[in-house]
Amino acid sequence: MPVISYFFGIYIRMYHDDHNPPHIHVEYQGHEALMGINDGEILVGKLPNKARKIVKEWIQTHQQELQDDWQRAVSLEPLLRIPGADND
Repeated sequence: MPVISYFFGIYIRMYHDDHNPPHIHVEYQGHEALMGINDGEILVGKLPNKARKIVKEWIQTHQQELQDDWQRAVSLEPLLRIPGADND
């Protein structure tokens, strides 16, 4: 699964041809969660509060880029990297 962003030890991934609703896969220090692209809420799994807040804010900041990558994933096209919350 392609890593589309990495910041503060948090990996953000997206699968090609994944199920709806549009979401990202988040991994941080052994925790995993699916977070909705539209609202930044956790759909499945759990993250520490600090990581959850950072990722939720990042989702809001990069909403259009995430939607664009989701459309690429559905179309089985290469995904683009999105800058991290640490401006990497």
